[in-house]
Amino acid sequence: MGSCLTTEQQPAVAVPSGKEREARTREEEVPGRIARNGVSNVACLFTRQGRKGTNQDAMVVWENFNGRADTVFCGVFDGHGPHGHIVARKVRDTLPSKLRDLIYDDYGESPISNSDVSLHEEALSPYAYAEDKSTLSGQKEEHHEFLCTMKDSFRKAFRVTDKELKLHHNIDSICSGSTAVTVIKQGQDLIVGNLGDSRAVLGTRDQKGRLVAHQLTVDLKPDHPREARRIKRCNGRVFAHQDEPDVARLWLPNCNSPGLAMARAFGDFSLKDFGLICVPEITYRQITEKDEFIVLATDGVWDVLTNQEVVDVVASSDRSFAAHSVVDIANQAWRIKFPTSKTDDCATICLFLEDTAGGLSGSSITSKGIRSSYREPDQLRKPMLRSKRVTPDDADEASDSDSGDERSLESFTRLNTLLALPKFGDTSPTNK
Repeated sequence: MGSCLTTEQQPAVAVPSGKEREARTREEEVPGRIARNGVSNVACLFTRQGRKGTNQDAMVVWENFNGRADTVFCGVFDGHGPHGHIVARKVRDTLPSKLRDLIYDDYGESPISNSDVSLHEEALSPYAYAEDKSTLSGQKEEHHEFLCTMKDSFRKAFRVTDKELKLHHNIDSICSGSTAVTVIKQGQDLIVGNLGDSRAVLGTRDQKGRLVAHQLTVDLKPDHPREARRIKRCNGRVFAHQDEPDVARLWLPNCNSPGLAMARAFGDFSLKDFGLICVPEITYRQITEKDEFIVLATDGVWDVLTNQEVVDVVASSDRSFAAHSVVDIANQAWRIKFPTSKTDDCATICLFLEDTAGGLSGSSITSKGIRSSYREPDQLRKPMLRSKRVTPDDADEASDSDSGDERSLESFTRLNTLLALPKFGDTSPTNK
């Protein structure tokens, strides 16, 4: 299967077995599927290794998803821990097929695709559905039935993928894991599934015709009130390390490790009994003529660029190189804003929503020798860290429903997603 690394970046790996080689060959032969730097008819994708070691980001664009010409799947996955790159690539290769089988085999065609529904955007929350269920009738009831089925399919696919990771004998995911932000676009229907702190942002036009950023996901950090409540109920601990006072982390009950900078993830099974979950947050949006593109990226991009800056970069770049431009600008921003920190891996997918026939080709993009005409924005010369307020849907069925202490998540500057490895032999608490 196509690697997310350039030739010079790829680490030495064991020679795969015959069955593994056969599986990779089958994946490579899937029409419309790209899992490396490249462009397709509707999207472009690019990743670059940071300065922390192996590139742990993975990504995939799959056109003609489930054999449908109007459907595309996109996903970016950010691994962490000593085997995070293996976990991220395993999730990349497993999750789309699980979703395809569950969504289309169990449910079939979308009953609302290209139809006139009044709901423009909805968080697929069990609370929201329970409140509206009694008032639904006709097509809106069918609409909600489809959305709730999609929610269940996404959750089941994420859960099955996580279970397979745990049972995989050749992948050590005890202290390694991966985030995931995924999108299925079918006609005018958009379903977003998010796990962790990667992010999806929509570029859309406002009432004055200006291109603005609309955040489709929330960064699921350990100190978000809903996430923190769940973690504390499970005896996990949330606090920031003294060297990173602005980065809240998840810790074991009696040991100051591993220090995970997210509240939901695949893998990381040492923390699954202490508040970490693999339940994705699911949202729905009906695409309108004002919506132009979606950007999916790992936190290496969002830690240094605002949503609006990323949207402006994409809008100002050639479509074939838009993802490459975002990664370029993010790398520049890392050097300017955090000169003493190691640049994080960056992966970006730009999915264009309008008809782009002929606008993009199916060629690959290498990590060298390509530059767009985009010029560095003035904002990067004077670092500005700000974040847009986003209220998350609590995908954890057991979470409290009150929202009195809701607050937005700040753009964290972190040294590592996973601060240290668990020391299972030492369970005595240490000073922060």
